[in-house]
Amino acid sequence: MAGPSAGALRLAITDGIEVGALLETPPGARACYVLAHGAGAGMQHRSMAAVAQGLAARGIATLRYQFPYMEQGKRRPDPPPLCHATVRAAVAQAARRLPELKLIAGGRSFGGRMTSQAQALEPLAGVRGLAFLGFPLHPAGAPSDTRAAHLARVSIPMLFLSGTRDALAERALLEPVVARLGPRATLSLIEDADHSFHVPARSGRSDAGVLEEVLERLTAWIDTL
Repeated sequence: MAGPSAGALRLAITDGIEVGALLETPPGARACYVLAHGAGAGMQHRSMAAVAQGLAARGIATLRYQFPYMEQGKRRPDPPPLCHATVRAAVAQAARRLPELKLIAGGRSFGGRMTSQAQALEPLAGVRGLAFLGFPLHPAGAPSDTRAAHLARVSIPMLFLSGTRDALAERALLEPVVARLGPRATLSLIEDADHSFHVPARSGRSDAGVLEEVLERLTAWIDTL
């Protein structure tokens, strides 16, 4: 059986700024997940590659991409407006490349939050749902739900995949946030996992097994849209 096709792309953002992207399309793909990276690791990090490869094996294409600061080798994330413009450019590229597939957007941590902020400001054209791989509800050690205020302005389905040991999304805060969003929001908790979906050895589970569980839940949710 043929494997997924992958290609490197360039995305034009604004004012001459371009970033890299990777499009991975398995044969017979039925959806495309526009996948943004977290604050500290770019699109080529092994965790991002593992998500893309795991989804490809399940018939889901991915377009992962860099934010400009990561492209430029900087550590400080870009201002939100530039991040939002980058999200929009990636979604538009996915829609042009794979017009027959339903689009889902989101990503890891910071990238997922930038995607939801962009959607809240102005709907991302063609996107059917948002999926968050560890939504960063608050900084570690500073529990709050203020980062979730914009989610009330998102009208499409949302999936929150979150570990029960996530220090950036305490369960006691995340559960009521999702409940307030009503039926358009789904919370899927991964037992014993932290923000990176790492599980301690004492759990009797492996990180690889947890990733498989995350991808199975994500794929099942995508198929409901």
